[in-house]
Amino acid sequence: MTVCTVCGCDPCRNPAFCASCATADARKPHSPPLLNIDSGNLPTVALNLRDILANSGTLYNRGTPVRITLSSSDAVPIATPLTTHRVVRLAHEFSRPIKNGEPHTLPDRVANMYLDMQGEWGLPKLAGICTTPILRDDGSVVSAEGYDLATGVYCHGIPEIMIPEHPTREQAQDALQTIRNAFRTFPFADSARRFDVALGVDVVDHDKPIGIDETSFICALLTAICRPSLWLAPGLLLNAPAISGAGSGKGLLVRAIGMIAYGTHVRPFTPGHDRLEMDKRLVAEVMEGRPILAMDNINATLLRSNTLASLLTERPTGVRLLGQSRMVTLEHASFIALTGNGLSVSEDLARRFLYCELDAHCEDPERRSFEPGFIDYIREHRSELVSASLTIWRWGRQTEMKRGVPLGSFEQWGESVRDPLVALGLPDPVDRIRQIKERDPARQRVIEMFAAWWEAHKDNAVRAADLAPEVREIIDPSQRGRQYVARAVQGLIGTRQGGFTLERVGELPNRRKAGAPYRLRQVSPPGHGADSSASSAASAFGAKSDGKTTVFAATDGADAPADATDDPDVIRNTDLGANSENSAENVGLDVGGADDADDADASRNYADRRDEEVF
Repeated sequence: MTVCTVCGCDPCRNPAFCASCATADARKPHSPPLLNIDSGNLPTVALNLRDILANSGTLYNRGTPVRITLSSSDAVPIATPLTTHRVVRLAHEFSRPIKNGEPHTLPDRVANMYLDMQGEWGLPKLAGICTTPILRDDGSVVSAEGYDLATGVYCHGIPEIMIPEHPTREQAQDALQTIRNAFRTFPFADSARRFDVALGVDVVDHDKPIGIDETSFICALLTAICRPSLWLAPGLLLNAPAISGAGSGKGLLVRAIGMIAYGTHVRPFTPGHDRLEMDKRLVAEVMEGRPILAMDNINATLLRSNTLASLLTERPTGVRLLGQSRMVTLEHASFIALTGNGLSVSEDLARRFLYCELDAHCEDPERRSFEPGFIDYIREHRSELVSASLTIWRWGRQTEMKRGVPLGSFEQWGESVRDPLVALGLPDPVDRIRQIKERDPARQRVIEMFAAWWEAHKDNAVRAADLAPEVREIIDPSQRGRQYVARAVQGLIGTRQGGFTLERVGELPNRRKAGAPYRLRQVSPPGHGADSSASSAASAFGAKSDGKTTVFAATDGADAPADATDDPDVIRNTDLGANSENSAENVGLDVGGADDADDADASRNYADRRDEEVF
């Protein structure tokens, strides 16, 4: 005899009753299935629960099972990870757990077994949650609510839009003007301005050529609207002067992007007290599936983050679940925006952001007169602004045009978002990336050192111990010694900056012999490459330094073979490090600091030891 499907017993405890129950259940088309709890075989119970939850159509995979829930404080749903207790509740919502024919609560052990089924849940992957239409490469627009299988995005609250079936260039130009009019009062740094008598404030002069700062913002707005349909996309970095930048409108611009693209009030978060805390907050925000991540008040900082870099250019990306020593693979399609005063980013982050600078040209920007209710205006005109943005997008998808400057990892974004704006006569925002890189103090320091090296030695081979005093002073202003200089030089092998590249001449010698000679080779004429001559680098960084720049300071903890190592103490020190020829490459990869350190104490000690104002 088989196990009874009603009471779960073998033999059935009450055949007549169970038969009538089974017949009654068969007549109920939406009756939840039975989940028999066999105390002697809980793994099978967990497998049956997995199948029931997978067929419910309400759960998704974001490295852990999640359910779409509506936040009490926001109109945009969030992805809520399942806990043990949530699994128990869902088991009773989508099934009828029974034991020995009686209703029974699902054991916590079964719920935990289900959560541990990494990769076996049978749930669709959730890349994010959006409130804008899904865009196809052929120019079509999908406004259906619910989960979109092609993009892995859950759509909710999509506004009504009106887009021409085949937009003309004139219609695209009108759409661009509609967007510009909505943001004409913001002080984009390089925009021409005029005084508006009616508003009583300076506004962007639309009769003059558009600046790259305003272009970057418009491009970021289109990027946010199209982000759920793009595989990868750059973020937005909104910056203002370090001293007089507060109140320029950076946060208001981000809130406007959130309201237009997603119909939601943006919930900004601060980076925290160190880089590890910032990475934890980023992962927590991404796990919720929020369509926009806004990190605010990153002031007077050189920003570094491997987690942030990975989120922008890797999909899927690996993140560590908070409170667990477990990495998960995560799909995400969130738009990332950063705001700060005097903010700069490291070179590895520079190519991952659109850069927009605001400058009100006054000491107290917050005291400028503005009409109240700007966000309310944006909310009321959301459909119009989304329609204008998608008109430009569709015109670009249906029109053959010249492609802009390539940007690695973001080719699809370039064709869909950036190229239509460039075709309408706007400057290419990608050109700004060079300027961001030039603000990286580590880059400036290397350029300064290479320029001094070339001035003193040209392309002649020279040992680190024989470098000219002015070169050694740039590398080691604190006079830490020849070993420090040797490690720093070795860590820069293969680096290309300021039109030069550093290479080692010949094989790495025996430690007890003379140190390795190095040679600086010119790969582009002076003034080319990075627009970084000795004078520009020196003026940007200063001939004298406090020795805290990470590109040289980080090599202090990496023991590589030093030059002129006849000293036995030196030989013992080099035994602590890498002895292979690849040691130089290993050091070179770590000159930016302890970005990959997962141990909080180790990373914090590193930052304290360097006394740097970086993350």
